Amino acid sequence: MSGGVGGSRAPVTHQSRLLLGLAAVAVAFAAADTYVVVLALPEMMRAAGVPLDELQRAAPIISGFLLGYVAMLPLIGRIADLRGRVPVLVMALVLFAIGSAVTALAYDLPSMVTGRFLQGVGGGGLVPATLALVADLYPAERRGVPLGVVSAVQEIGSVIGPLFGAVVLAVADWRMIFAINLAVGLVLAAAIRGLSGTVPVRRVPDLLGLLLLVVAGGATALTMLQPTALKQDITLGSMFVPYAGDGRWFTPVGLTAVGVWAALFVRCLLAARPLVDLKGWWASLREADLVGAALLALSLSGVILAFATADPRVEVFSDRGIYYLIGSLIAAIAFAVHLRRSSAPLVPRGALAMRPAWGSLLVSFFIGAALIAALIDIPIFARTTVYPDSQLLAALVLVRFLIALPVGAVIGGYLTRSLPAGVVTAVGMLLAAVGFVLMSRWGLTSLEDASSSVALVVGGFGFGLALAPVNAAVLSTTESAVHGLTSAFVVVARMVGMLVGISALTTLGLSRYYSEQDGMPSVREVCDGKSRCAEFTHLLKVAGIAQEQTVFTGAAICAVVAAVLAVVLFRGAPTRGLETRDLLRARG
Repeated sequence: MSGGVGGSRAPVTHQSRLLLGLAAVAVAFAAADTYVVVLALPEMMRAAGVPLDELQRAAPIISGFLLGYVAMLPLIGRIADLRGRVPVLVMALVLFAIGSAVTALAYDLPSMVTGRFLQGVGGGGLVPATLALVADLYPAERRGVPLGVVSAVQEIGSVIGPLFGAVVLAVADWRMIFAINLAVGLVLAAAIRGLSGTVPVRRVPDLLGLLLLVVAGGATALTMLQPTALKQDITLGSMFVPYAGDGRWFTPVGLTAVGVWAALFVRCLLAARPLVDLKGWWASLREADLVGAALLALSLSGVILAFATADPRVEVFSDRGIYYLIGSLIAAIAFAVHLRRSSAPLVPRGALAMRPAWGSLLVSFFIGAALIAALIDIPIFARTTVYPDSQLLAALVLVRFLIALPVGAVIGGYLTRSLPAGVVTAVGMLLAAVGFVLMSRWGLTSLEDASSSVALVVGGFGFGLALAPVNAAVLSTTESAVHGLTSAFVVVARMVGMLVGISALTTLGLSRYYSEQDGMPSVREVCDGKSRCAEFTHLLKVAGIAQEQTVFTGAAICAVVAAVLAVVLFRGAPTRGLETRDLLRARG
């Protein structure tokens, strides 16, 4: 397994390190966007015409990003193996920028969800390509630190996301957030493409294609924004009057945008040196097994839609969740049949044959199941107890956890160079379990005490320790020709674990909550016939605390399961120099 366990590599140059650094920055920026929307959501809802008291209608703004991020990951990871890491990094950034532009220009919920979906596809595609790039540049025994750094900057993005959003919203409206995303995405794409040396010397640019792109983009912006000054102008206002109905795309400027985009599409198909090599990308899609990728995407989409659109405080999955899960199961069966029959399947035969390779997916699943309890239930606990009137302050409680996480990620990467990946992962997840056990003892005023930081920091640090060794284990036991795909599956496993985990833990928590309620006196008994009083509200808070304590206990169990599995399944993963040399010697 030459690509997976080591072998001769050219020295890592300053240019290669800079390229990897830019890719890591791109991953962090995309991760920040996952969280930045939390603060901007109320303004985005108003812009989309969704009342603030109908929060569930706005769920697709969140789930649309998640759907693009997870469902398309395996396909993008496979294309990164076939076409190369850098082209996929550049295209992912371009897609992220396009999605940001669509979101910034959005005028209703469908256009906003479309933009968020494209952002998710682009943001998700950055992760497997970057992890595979690490494996390309560094031998197995030296990957720990760069993998830890990549994991760290990704988690740093989750910290700076809300802060970035708060700063922008203090001086501008929500659209500026996505306008900045657009600019940063394009700058990073250009920098990575230029630094990689993939820009042909003295190549004549496709000037006609570039002109069509500018015209199409301008017409699209006018169609979506419909500036009041132009719309009310006696002469220019006519281009915003629809030929039929009241749709924006049936106006003169809207039809112009559609026509020019169509012309650009044809140009990219027929030109000898097009602005975008659509034929080449289509060939890569077909080679990557488009049918298999579509079936897997449908299966993952069913899981995402079943769980991600539910309110974790009160329900396990959405009202239509059972139908989504049935559809997901049917698609999964069809995908399994397709893999057996296809001559060139999405997942090459034997790609995950070694125990640490498939074991990393199982470990990642349970890490995700535990991690989601911290990300969701720590803010809920804070809102239930000390910050009932401030969602922002409740969310900021999580910052202590999130700051410790990237610190642990770097240290975990360093330790992976000298300790077995299973040991480092197990230590990290046991620390996470300790953090959850401490959280399970929190009471009504615990977050007001500085000692609560111990649980948050220990838990975050533990999760950070586990990130790099999991990636190191799968990359060291798979061929370089599938590193993009296998890295994508590790991320998918963690995300699916998060969705299933929050469902299972919510079920346990709600059971405890209802059990606590059954033992409570009625509101009229407590409040002397009144419909509400402070004493009864206190009893409900106590029941809510019991619910969260149960969730934290369940998360601790998931963390322990991940630790045990890591020790057992990562045994023999050649992530250290000694193990790599032994494996190479055994192979001949």
